[in-house]
Amino acid sequence: MASFELFIGNKNYSSWSFRPWIALRHKDIAFEEKLVPFDFENGNPEFRAFSPSMKVPVLKDGSLTVWDSLAILEYAAECFPDKGLLPQDKAMRARARAVSAEMHSGFSALRNACPMNMRRQVEVLAVDDAVKADVSRILDIWNECLSASGGPFLFGDFTIADAMYAPVVSRFATYTLTQDPVFQQYHAALTGTVAWQAWEADALKETWYVAVDEV
Repeated sequence: MASFELFIGNKNYSSWSFRPWIALRHKDIAFEEKLVPFDFENGNPEFRAFSPSMKVPVLKDGSLTVWDSLAILEYAAECFPDKGLLPQDKAMRARARAVSAEMHSGFSALRNACPMNMRRQVEVLAVDDAVKADVSRILDIWNECLSASGGPFLFGDFTIADAMYAPVVSRFATYTLTQDPVFQQYHAALTGTVAWQAWEADALKETWYVAVDEV
């Protein structure tokens, strides 16, 4: 049995922290939360004590340190194979990993223009063609996955892919980036989870202000 400690940043802003947190919480995998806010211009010097990359999230399991959201999710899937963080079918596992990796390494225009900010008032944000292209590609992924699986999550049950796309669902809602029915469907599924609601409730209570993440 793993004895996980999960180091995260501000819940209002830290999309990378949100990913492993919602997965562990939704799958009832026990962990101790360690929130270290990044309300400094260059993060927080305290990250040095636990993070090799000086970034969050970081997972500690005894003497082992795992950093990077996707690496943490993959490690949790290995530690708890019965929790279904990856699909059972080999082809679907490969597809879940592919869409997760695409989220991990891509969509820079969307990330830069629309940082996660759960406290921000919902309103339409004018975005450029690069952001629109990112939105279109993400909607295609969701349509393909949900059509194949039948939902409610991308591969039927909640997997690492849903954890990777959760912050994007938040961004789409905050900045009103689409009215596509697949977004409405997927938004309802993710925001309907107890894990999402718990994270968001904490995010809305935070008072830290990070100027670079305020559009």
